[in-house]
Amino acid sequence: MPRSLSGDLVRLALSALLGLALLAGYTTFRIWQQGERDERAVPVDAVVVLGAAQYGGVPSPIFRARLDHAVELVLNGAAPWLVVTGGGQPGDRFSEAEAARAYAVEHGVSADRILAETTGRDTRESLANVAVLLRRNGLDRPLFVSDRTHMLRVLLVARELGIAGRGSPTRTSPADLEPGPRLEATLHELAALGGYFFGP
Repeated sequence: MPRSLSGDLVRLALSALLGLALLAGYTTFRIWQQGERDERAVPVDAVVVLGAAQYGGVPSPIFRARLDHAVELVLNGAAPWLVVTGGGQPGDRFSEAEAARAYAVEHGVSADRILAETTGRDTRESLANVAVLLRRNGLDRPLFVSDRTHMLRVLLVARELGIAGRGSPTRTSPADLEPGPRLEATLHELAALGGYFFGP
């Protein structure tokens, strides 16, 4: 290979790597920036809590942190409706939404003020189902609750689906309380956002 061509290829590869590093850095900044923004003061008509793992109907610590925040918002009058989301894994006796509904009722939310999306297997599926549920019930100002690192992707997907939502992240999730888990969660979100923007 001619020396000039090999040099051009090296420069091209370095430029591509630099571009990827800058993109990853900016995306990380946006993930953390959105995760620090709490928009609960804006009038909303439903609090939508994103599902996470549950075990035999008992929410995992990450899911419990999301639910505690969502329940607090509803009980303090942030919105008249709570929307719980999430399907189940093969063999599960309960969906994430069913576990969330039971937890919310146990902690003071009236059962007749809870709507449930029970089949979504990931963020996009759950939000697509939530979009239908919100429209069916005349709700168009949702406030989304999830972990801080998850919030940017939630809002981007919601916007793509025509949901003009805002975010109120929980600040007690084990996923982003300590540097190690927060770095792991951020890397997960970088990969997920890469799939969102550049996937099929």
